[in-house]
Amino acid sequence: MRDFQLPGRSAVFATNGLCATSHPLAAKVAVQTLEAGGNAVDAAIAGAVLLGICEPHMTGIGGDCFVLLKPAGEERIIALNGSGRAPAGLNAAALRDRGLSAMPINTADAVTVPGAIDAFCRLSADWGRSGLAASLAPAIHYAEEGVPVGPRSAWDWGCTQGNLQGDARRFYLLDGKPPRPGQVFRAPGQAEVLRRVAREGRAGYYEGEVAEDMVTSLRALGGTHTLDDFAATACDWSDPVSGTYKGIELVEHPPNGQGATAILMANILSHFDLPNMDPLGAQRAHIEAEASKLAYDARNRFIADPAHMTRLDHMLSAETAERLAGLIDPGRAMASPAELSEAVHKDTIYLTVVDRDRMVVSLIYSVFHAFGSGLASAKFGINFQNRGAGFSLVEGHPNEAGGGKRPMHTIIPAMLRKNDKVIMPFGVMGGAYQANGHARFLTNVVDYGMHPQQAIDTARSFTDAGQMQVERGYSDAVRAELAEMGHDVVIPDVPIGGAQAILIDEETGVLQGASDPRKDGCALGY
Repeated sequence: MRDFQLPGRSAVFATNGLCATSHPLAAKVAVQTLEAGGNAVDAAIAGAVLLGICEPHMTGIGGDCFVLLKPAGEERIIALNGSGRAPAGLNAAALRDRGLSAMPINTADAVTVPGAIDAFCRLSADWGRSGLAASLAPAIHYAEEGVPVGPRSAWDWGCTQGNLQGDARRFYLLDGKPPRPGQVFRAPGQAEVLRRVAREGRAGYYEGEVAEDMVTSLRALGGTHTLDDFAATACDWSDPVSGTYKGIELVEHPPNGQGATAILMANILSHFDLPNMDPLGAQRAHIEAEASKLAYDARNRFIADPAHMTRLDHMLSAETAERLAGLIDPGRAMASPAELSEAVHKDTIYLTVVDRDRMVVSLIYSVFHAFGSGLASAKFGINFQNRGAGFSLVEGHPNEAGGGKRPMHTIIPAMLRKNDKVIMPFGVMGGAYQANGHARFLTNVVDYGMHPQQAIDTARSFTDAGQMQVERGYSDAVRAELAEMGHDVVIPDVPIGGAQAILIDEETGVLQGASDPRKDGCALGY
């Protein structure tokens, strides 16, 4: 139990249903959907799509999503891949001929076809109860009427406004400036798009005037996108991947997401005596940093579109983890085995819902960088993701950019199972940090006995591109000790990621929701 004389937040307890996410309006809408008779799928779609209006720098209908779903009355988990593909005209050789050695991040080359809307339509049709129109109604209302901008969202908006280009500045700035806390942001163009999806399903987005707006805008910006690319978009159901850490099963979305990286990292950490290390001490942070370097090196070499990936079993192998763990010096930082392919602060929302029938949804939804590519469609103001930046331009690499391929993704929803029973959906935002964040959350809970809220609140560290980011929640003495070990220690300018979780109490069945104070959001239940 936390010390009630110190700042902090309590977990939210509920019996019938609960949502935890990064904005209060989205949590409220999800719970209202449950109260009106919808299930966890209906509520998750309602909250997620609204987050594109509440936090447009993080996510939106021009982005992708991944979902893990546990049906009511069952303990199996299924995975929905709502990530879009590169347009057929994307060609790595042509990009190399232009002198590029890495994918650009803020041009139409980086824009993959948005997959989230197709996934929401499929998810609603296959597992929803209330229907797609009911799930989209709250987002339509708030897109039209407006949302007061929260303090963290306003701060992020101000920090990242420089990413916005051309038409995107018209749609995502107020009188040419980022909104201040409390100013109202509206997106009437997106309201109209969502009305069409509510009436026509996926055809309202991937065909007709909306698709024409996106394709025309992208081609004017130098993209190769066609109406056929949009019409061909389709999500996929599959089985998750998992690994066991001290009796707790970590269930992750399969590639092209980086979930296997989190499993590999947890497997590496299992070879160290974390429970006898201070959870906020230098030794634990050091071992975790070294494990992340090795796990992310594997990620960068192997994870790709599942049709092009051949080393998944190798990443999940206990023998691989044991060999990698043997490379870690407990007293000295190694040079990064491979430069990480992205900076830590990428933008994403996570949402989890559990309903009264114990259907469980773990959903993550993103445009990648802040405001994605920084580009938007001219008529409806759809902000395009830049997930193509996740491709490699190394010839022959399994993740080499190519038409029709899905890039390696950083966003990963997760669940924990114990004795074959789902006990907790959770997710961690923060771009590259997410796999590290899953391992940190897991070890906080399993090795240190933390409640999910405490596990989320606790200070974080992350080694990225040669620097070790160490939040202010660590002591100066710990930072000094890490520096002596050879880490290049810095205090990050912004918090490392964000997280949400819902614990399903094994004894009482009561839901316990946790939400990260690093964001504007909360957990709500009924």
